[in-house]
Amino acid sequence: MDSPCKNICAIDRPTGLCVGCGRTLSEIGEWASAPPERKRQILSKLPERMRKIGKIAKQ
Repeated sequence: MDSPCKNICAIDRPTGLCVGCGRTLSEIGEWASAPPERKRQILSKLPERMRKIGKIAKQ
């Protein structure tokens, strides 16, 4: 399963999420060794997180 990394690696301070992919630092760290079901769990959260980051950036 491909990583959601977009090579835009910066953490949004208010949310603690990567502005490129929406993952937390711990999720980024675990990605390579995570089983497929964990990766799917992480991926399922990313669309909403990216919307959240976008709303904060516009404020």
